[in-house]
Amino acid sequence: MRILGIDPGLNTTGYGVVEVTADARLRLCEAGVVRGTLRDSLTARVEQIHRGVTDVVASLRPDVMAIEQLYSHYKRPKTAILMGHARGVICLAAAQAEVPVVHYAATQIKKILTGSGRAPKLQMQQAIGRELLLNELPEPADVADALAVALCHYYLAKTRALTNEALLGPHTTTSRITGSQALLGNQSPRSPASRP
Repeated sequence: MRILGIDPGLNTTGYGVVEVTADARLRLCEAGVVRGTLRDSLTARVEQIHRGVTDVVASLRPDVMAIEQLYSHYKRPKTAILMGHARGVICLAAAQAEVPVVHYAATQIKKILTGSGRAPKLQMQQAIGRELLLNELPEPADVADALAVALCHYYLAKTRALTNEALLGPHTTTSRITGSQALLGNQSPRSPASRP
């Protein structure tokens, strides 16, 4: 199971792919950034982001994309509108590859990884480094944020699967969400086995 975490940005979009191994451990596959050229038009930048994310999805073949929700400060509505363009083309890239998308608020991501919805960047980077057994803190911040989204999805999906099993019992014959469906966010009618 591969989870692609995305920290959307109009100039820099961070991505990080973590894989859940057969023994339920997490392994970092790849992390990096997709850059839009600052001097280019909005149209050119969103096209660059779309192309870059499409390449990441095609080469790393994630089973699910977890993306940070848009936060809008009332004093900067234009920023939120511009960021919406980036999120839109990122979601489009996932849809074109038939990869389900789940969304998480920044405060939820921080709380899952550190216990505080207001954790500073350094604390988040340290938590990610610990969870993925990294020798160095993930840099730049866009990469760290993307990895945090992926880890958040993993832990919440794992909790959903365990809760479901506790409610229905491990050997119930009724329809229930499997661990892999929970990891996929249970948002797609296709099963993980149907991936090409």
